[in-house]
Amino acid sequence: MREQERKMPIFAVCGPTASGKTALAVHLAGQLGAEIVNFDSVQIYRGIEIATAKPTAAEMRGIPHHLIGYVDPNIDYTAADWAEDAKAKISEIESRGKRVILVGGTGFYLRTLCQPLFESPKTDPQLREKYRRLHSERGAEHLHALLAEADPQAAANLPVRDYVRVIRALEVIEQTGKKISALQPERPAPPELARRIRRIVLSPPRDELYEKINARTAAHFSAGLVEEVESLLAAGVRDNGNAMGAHAYRRVCEFLRGERTYESAIERSQQDVRNYAKRQLTWFRKEKEAVWFEGFGTEALLAEKVVEFCENSTLNELIQI
Repeated sequence: MREQERKMPIFAVCGPTASGKTALAVHLAGQLGAEIVNFDSVQIYRGIEIATAKPTAAEMRGIPHHLIGYVDPNIDYTAADWAEDAKAKISEIESRGKRVILVGGTGFYLRTLCQPLFESPKTDPQLREKYRRLHSERGAEHLHALLAEADPQAAANLPVRDYVRVIRALEVIEQTGKKISALQPERPAPPELARRIRRIVLSPPRDELYEKINARTAAHFSAGLVEEVESLLAAGVRDNGNAMGAHAYRRVCEFLRGERTYESAIERSQQDVRNYAKRQLTWFRKEKEAVWFEGFGTEALLAEKVVEFCENSTLNELIQI
């Protein structure tokens, strides 16, 4: 690969759910001659469709998309798994002389790509099931309290509702006898591509974003979300796995178990997604070198500003070679 290609920036389109990341990434990829790599932790799963906002063929506009719908929903796929797959895919795309646009809202995936995790033991299915049952029976607060007792430093760095990572921290303690906070400094060196990633974060007006989230979530239910979940469960997909733990899917499972009404499932899903959008914005605000753009990715003026920023960034990189 030529030196100029090797040093090209990799732009990551980030932001809260429903902010128009896909539309912006597709437009940007078309302008830069790039292909798109997904870093959304729900869009990776096969068969989990309606409430994931996976781009349609029309929305892709002929731009190749990668790492979408390729993981079995019963697999407990991790951020480290995605990072390995993403490195391989980025290398393959760039070997063909194409550029890469990353797009998604799972900030932890992107951070894991840039700052690899320490080497940890493989997931023990029985141990995972034990903690999932605890989560189902006693809630995320109980799990977080267990972690706070076993590893106060790790608990202080994890939100109470981030039960997936809390469970993983508890698993590591039980499997290794060591605190995860003590193991985390033992991270491998960042990959070469990490220094080339430029984060572009969308920040739409909060009221408009929430309106879009509420409308889109209600539309998912109208489009047959309950029937999709019923089909997934009938096909053997676990209702307590990572895939079905996604926002609306979790509430539909509760509805099907008779734990809430249909209307409550919609309302709670809307609240869940709004809260998730808040957490996403908080996460990306902690990314020191992120560049923020006010508005939705569907706005033509904003899209052109982002294209100009990316072209200038690329030119500056080439000048430095």
